[in-house]
Amino acid sequence: MNSISADFQTLRDRQECALIPFITAGDPNLETTAEALRILDRNSADFIELGVPYSDPLADGPVIQAAATRALQNGTKLEQVLEMLQTVIPSLKAPIILFTYYNPILHRGIKTFLGEIAVAGVRGLVVPDLPLEEAEELIQTAGFFGIEVILLVAPTSSQDRITAIANQSQGFIYLVSVTGVTGVRSQLQNRVQNLITNLRNVTDKPIGVGFGISTPEQAYQVREWGADAVIVGSAFVKRLAENRPIQGLQAIAQLCQELKAVITPIRNDAPTSLTLR
Repeated sequence: MNSISADFQTLRDRQECALIPFITAGDPNLETTAEALRILDRNSADFIELGVPYSDPLADGPVIQAAATRALQNGTKLEQVLEMLQTVIPSLKAPIILFTYYNPILHRGIKTFLGEIAVAGVRGLVVPDLPLEEAEELIQTAGFFGIEVILLVAPTSSQDRITAIANQSQGFIYLVSVTGVTGVRSQLQNRVQNLITNLRNVTDKPIGVGFGISTPEQAYQVREWGADAVIVGSAFVKRLAENRPIQGLQAIAQLCQELKAVITPIRNDAPTSLTLR
């Protein structure tokens, strides 16, 4: 499987903007999560971000918090998530990016945790509560396992901090579009365009924009502002939560295609109808 960086280079060569959907592992159950990963992969997702449920998800809005709570109540544990991924990932084209908070990493030990997710086939890692000043050990150890650690740039970051984060982030730079937690927003703030410009002035690494993007119109706007990737979470999680599994899977397949269609021309190998099986 290619690295995240290599896949982004391929997309750039094709002048494509990447789509990165997010779902929560174990909501409503791990069997549905496994099928959702396959369906997103078959319906134009370029990368897939998978959230590990956590009891204190500080960066997550109400939709994803509720999903994490349901997954934990169902007994979802990291070990089970990784077992599921080890089974599913060999059938996927889209690399998996794991989203987790830092405490579970520390609890298991950095090297042990990274070794386990590498065996499962994970290619990228987002840790939203890990500050840049404390990220060096994780980044260096992850490199040994072939995992790219993706760092977040907040809307309130100074230019010096933006430069420092851009230098250290791997795979791509995760630009947070809003101040606060994840969740559906009615509109995006125009300063996102300025933040993309500021990042372009200091790095040529890909830029992915997330938090608050839920509609094709918003995804199109982010692409027009110059982003290399659009990251959409709550809209996918909500569709899975509000429907019975089969209807939820159909809903995320449709949303995935709608979003990809507006941010880049449909590829020749993309499906022309919803693909569930």
